[in-house]
Amino acid sequence: MKNNVTKQKVVDAASSLFFQKGFHGTSVRDIADRASVNVSLISYYFKGKQGLLEYAVTNYYEAYLVEIEESLKRTEDDPAMYRLNELIFTIIHYKQMNHQLTCFIQRELSLDSVFVREMTVTYLAKENYYLKELFQETVGKSVNQDEKGYLFMQLKGMLITPYILHSDWKDQIVGEFAHEQFVKKYTRIIQKWIQFNTNISMEKRSK
Repeated sequence: MKNNVTKQKVVDAASSLFFQKGFHGTSVRDIADRASVNVSLISYYFKGKQGLLEYAVTNYYEAYLVEIEESLKRTEDDPAMYRLNELIFTIIHYKQMNHQLTCFIQRELSLDSVFVREMTVTYLAKENYYLKELFQETVGKSVNQDEKGYLFMQLKGMLITPYILHSDWKDQIVGEFAHEQFVKKYTRIIQKWIQFNTNISMEKRSK
């Protein structure tokens, strides 16, 4: 248990520093000082900074997919729109509660960082599959195939925008309580967007 707590302290410290200074701008000494551990301990647990990064990103995505799968299982008997709304809440909540690491990963992906992209490609494919399948089921025949593709890309954009352009959103989140409020408000906006586009498309088809 103590080992797990110490490892998490190191991961938390690294996440904060990677977010602030970038991967290459952060040294093992920086991480050790922030986590209040010996430098040798990082080598012992993670085999260095690269190993620490791989551990942090892998754990991030494995826990993320568990959250997604649990949401889908928990709502499997509910209507598609409700399931999608719950899944969106789950996604934004997880990303917001892991804000700094989420921002760092999204930034690296936007830069086409090889070491992050190679580690996340499988996880992102699973995320895309779950989300797209449920989105297609939700909009159903109310949206034509071309529109579905564009709307799905817009949905994915809304799910990552706060973490790619996080500096533009910083005034929205001040203090821990604000994270929870942001999750509620932002997911509500996305849910309204889905409802709006579905209704508009249904109206067009009925004319």
